[in-house]
Amino acid sequence: MTKSLASRVSTLTPSTTLAITAKAKEMKESGIDVIGLGAGEPDYNTPANIIEAAYASMKEGKTKYTPAGGLPALKDSIIQKLKKDQGLDYSRKQIMIGIGAKHVLYTLFQVILDPVDEVIIPTPYWVSYPEQVKLAGGVPVHIEGTATAQFKVTAEQIRGAITSKTKAVIINSPGNPTGMIYSKEELLQIAEVCKEKDLWIISDEIYEKLIYGEEEHVSIAQLSDDAKKRTLLINGVSKSHSMTGWRIGYIAGDAEVVGAMTDLASHSTSNPTTTSQYATIEAYNGPQDTVETMRQDFESRLDRVYPQLSAIPGFNVIKPQGAFYLLPEVSEAVKKTGFANVDDFAEALLTKANVAVIPGSGFGSPDTIRLSYATSIDLLEEAIGRILAFVEENWKE
Repeated sequence: MTKSLASRVSTLTPSTTLAITAKAKEMKESGIDVIGLGAGEPDYNTPANIIEAAYASMKEGKTKYTPAGGLPALKDSIIQKLKKDQGLDYSRKQIMIGIGAKHVLYTLFQVILDPVDEVIIPTPYWVSYPEQVKLAGGVPVHIEGTATAQFKVTAEQIRGAITSKTKAVIINSPGNPTGMIYSKEELLQIAEVCKEKDLWIISDEIYEKLIYGEEEHVSIAQLSDDAKKRTLLINGVSKSHSMTGWRIGYIAGDAEVVGAMTDLASHSTSNPTTTSQYATIEAYNGPQDTVETMRQDFESRLDRVYPQLSAIPGFNVIKPQGAFYLLPEVSEAVKKTGFANVDDFAEALLTKANVAVIPGSGFGSPDTIRLSYATSIDLLEEAIGRILAFVEENWKE
């Protein structure tokens, strides 16, 4: 019996984020005092009203299958949310609910990509974008968002990367791992290029509620009728309502694409978890004060630790505008502390300083590390203190 694996998984790169998080957890379980700054999830519990709504739905017997694309009532809640927050109008046929935004993106790539179709992915990128494109038979095409450009790409960079095989462009704003936000003007220019070249725009807006200072979230779908027509908007409640484990995300966009995604889900996952769907209805329809409380707390933590991280020798840090990550460029610190690369530096931080960070190689940004500030301020300051001590102890002139 032949035991070789399918070729589609042979080129997959394991998730750096999950690998580091798993190793840190293993060290903690063995009694080591590890501070984990790797996880991409809020440290808040899901708000009590959402938990109560989920429990009530189970007691009421709402534990059966739902339509593959999600409960009509949840679709209506999402439609109302998009109208209220972005001024966008969608019908139920334009909404599909999936098992987290990650599953929604995976399903999307499966239905829009044929072999050798290209997807333009700005770097730094969320780790799963290129892997999901490859799993669908597509080709990820990377364009660099440099630190001098706040880790964002321009419309002209996108234009320069377009070929006859280009199918879509991914825009993630606020971004993971950068925390940077595309302005309305920047998005207008990108939308114009996508209109000219007739491309899909995949707009990942999962961090839209976590924005700081005077910044504001603008969905590219808001900018014109054409932009809305070609935008496939991805969102969910994982980050906004601290519901990562509930696994609910959604797409809003072209009815034909959404219909194909729903058909695929009907043969792969069936429906998203019924209880989680009822919880999400409450998340969108219920009070939103906990969302703002969490946002304010993250902003306070950022303001507190950003200058401390910036003061570490060899660390160059751009202050993020949203999400809950810091992405310092650390090539000088790596060189001065005698490590061959950032991956080795991050490994040493974990094993010697007991601080778990994610090396930027997993995000297509090999000179950086990602730190999540979705943890208590006391742990954040302790972790930064450990990193500072580690760098100073190993610094070689």
